[in-house]
Amino acid sequence: MKTHTRVVVIGGGVVGCSVLYHLTKLGWSDVMLIERSELTSGSTWHAAGGFHTLNGDTNMAALQGYTIRLYKELEAITGMSCGLHHVGGITLADNQERFDQLVAERAKHRYMGLDTEILGPEEIKKFTSGMVNLEGIVGALYDPLDGHLDPSGTTHAYAKAARMGGAEIVLHNRVLETNPTAEGWEVVTEKGTVYCEHLVNAGGLWAREIGAMAGVYLPLLPMAHQYLVTDDIPEIMDILKSGNEFPHVMDPGGESYLRQEGRGLCIGFYEKPCEPWSLDGTPWNFGHELLNEQFDKIEDSVNFAYRRFPVLERTGVKRVIHGPFTFAPDGNPLIGPVQGLKNYWSACAVMAGFSQGGGMGLALAQWMIEGEVERDPRGFDVSRFGTWTTPGYTVPKVIENYQMRFSVGYPNEERPAARPFRTTPMYDTNTALNAVWGQQYGLEVVNYYALPGEPTYEEPTFKRSNAWEATRQEVMAVREGVGINELQNFGKYIVKGANARAWLDKIMAGNIPKVGRLSLTPMLAHSGKIIGDFTVSCLSETEFQLTASYGAQGWHYRWFEQNAMDGVTVENVSDARSGFQIAGPNARELLARVTRSDVSGAAFKFMDVKRMTVGMANCIVQRVSYTADLGYEIFCDHMSVRHLWDTLNAAGADLGLRPFGMRAMMSLRLDKWFGSWGREFSPDYTPCETGLDRFIRWNKDADWIGKAAAMAEKASGPKRKLVSFIVDAKDADVVAWEPIWLEGAVVGFCTSGGFSHFTGKSVAQGFLPADKVQDGLECEIEILGERRKAVVQLAPLFDADGARMRG
Repeated sequence: MKTHTRVVVIGGGVVGCSVLYHLTKLGWSDVMLIERSELTSGSTWHAAGGFHTLNGDTNMAALQGYTIRLYKELEAITGMSCGLHHVGGITLADNQERFDQLVAERAKHRYMGLDTEILGPEEIKKFTSGMVNLEGIVGALYDPLDGHLDPSGTTHAYAKAARMGGAEIVLHNRVLETNPTAEGWEVVTEKGTVYCEHLVNAGGLWAREIGAMAGVYLPLLPMAHQYLVTDDIPEIMDILKSGNEFPHVMDPGGESYLRQEGRGLCIGFYEKPCEPWSLDGTPWNFGHELLNEQFDKIEDSVNFAYRRFPVLERTGVKRVIHGPFTFAPDGNPLIGPVQGLKNYWSACAVMAGFSQGGGMGLALAQWMIEGEVERDPRGFDVSRFGTWTTPGYTVPKVIENYQMRFSVGYPNEERPAARPFRTTPMYDTNTALNAVWGQQYGLEVVNYYALPGEPTYEEPTFKRSNAWEATRQEVMAVREGVGINELQNFGKYIVKGANARAWLDKIMAGNIPKVGRLSLTPMLAHSGKIIGDFTVSCLSETEFQLTASYGAQGWHYRWFEQNAMDGVTVENVSDARSGFQIAGPNARELLARVTRSDVSGAAFKFMDVKRMTVGMANCIVQRVSYTADLGYEIFCDHMSVRHLWDTLNAAGADLGLRPFGMRAMMSLRLDKWFGSWGREFSPDYTPCETGLDRFIRWNKDADWIGKAAAMAEKASGPKRKLVSFIVDAKDADVVAWEPIWLEGAVVGFCTSGGFSHFTGKSVAQGFLPADKVQDGLECEIEILGERRKAVVQLAPLFDADGARMRG
């Protein structure tokens, strides 16, 4: 074993071996994997080995597609067999809502290059040789890429391909310590010490223990999972004799997945009475053991499976596989650089290793070598859980995710486990006002305020919900009087120091404002893609306030750390600074009543920022509003929030003051076609594509990050452009990812949409080919399987000349 290497990967499961292989594939050969036992020890060896592309996150689905296509490449490179069986997969829908979900997923696949199709009951019968009881089945989604493989053979193929690329693999060598050094990491093992530049935690069941060695808490938990393998089944033997194989069948209604195993079947369950395993840590001596059989916890699931697949009831069970594998709170992997630690990388919680392992290995290798990922990684980025998670949060969220793995996923759904956890001083006040709560980055955020007599719960649906009328009234209160909304769900940062302006000029692509002014600016990766859209407020030549998405704190602060500059400090004050925005035609009058400062239009112009006293609170007040109306953002420290609320609430009683939530906010911003982080603006898109290029300061002297790539795109022009639409919708509006049809072909997709309550129109935003964009262009947008007429509308629906917002 050598003592110095560029990368050490800890963990020899399928994910660790995939990371190792992809590092060599992308050009790093001085890499090493250290495994405490044999390759596949942990959860890999007892995995069911199924793979599929279906995932609600389009980037995850695409990377799963990459994973599946990679297996034949591995076989060709190594000469080893992965035991591939591309039998195709069928996901059943036993009610209309589940079928709507599958239809929506099929629509996404149209522009993702995935060749899936919707099946009716008769087609399901044909695909499954009549072995599925179709009672109650509405339809299904078929994916020809789905199948299963040999977990051990596939993992060893990754390992051999990595060795062929120069990697070293050291077995039977437990890691004892990981210590940071000036150059990277010291990895102390049973066989000696290795010094490396980069350290990858692919510890699987032991990822928590490996993380703890570096002082890192990774929010993941092993769950005990059980599947059964049957005796030989005559019907399966008949299918084999005909030269065919039985497909994968996922039955979400029965919480089960089913596939062929030899001459029988393999069926696994995501049962409600599930079992978290090894809550306080995985024993180091665990590895190739299985857990004791527990038929009692899957009894109801088995009985349901007997009804759905009657052949099972006539078949004996050959063996039971009951073993643990790891989940993050939302079921997605934890991949990427860990905030606060130089060159420490997470490759954990990849619970669907043979669907996702290849894509996650590729993503992490790109991140390490190229500095960013080809696709937007936020769905699997370890930073999405920040530093606020604890085992007390992780355990109930993982249990909830396991239990609901096959549940219908609604776009407006708010799952309840581990809530409320993080709240602001306004939580009790808002609850008393009938707040219906959502959650962002662990924080409780008001979605809307239920009307008197209505439940404080939004029904999950693909269509317009019971929040409709309350949201409409909140929107109209803003447009006709004045609305108030808490500013807790902004990420907020204080940048100080003699070099603060120089640092901001480098890290932001836009103008850095003068004292007393603010600006809007994109923050770009080196590739020119968008990694943030910020408001920059200049409080003095050596102090600035930045505001952006609350949910992107981990992502953004990590980027600030990675691009630190001497003479500059950046403090995350997202949870220490809050306040309210007020917006609407009466907003100025309300502010004038609660401060002695001059807030007239002449003294306090659009995009101004001032320190002022509001009531008794010292505040930072900005003349800007995401509602596209006349508005102000009033920031104060958390100790003053309740006082600020009382002051504004009392002064606005006769001005029509009404609190509004995020449902109304999303409707209001669409009136002006304002984009939203994670929807219109993300690491998948560029400024020229989205219109954020209008905020770039192209001629500033600083060599800002992403400048070369952005300048190149500006010169050549983008191939697609973000545009807005008026949609002839019925009872369901655009959410995101719906395909856009033009002249009988899919030419783009939607980024977001909803209902403009102010104009009474269903609206959407999305991408079209740049050469097709023209005002009034008629297209179609596919909503829940139905193509609805959509007309391009470039002018804003509200305040088109900006007179209200700037007045």
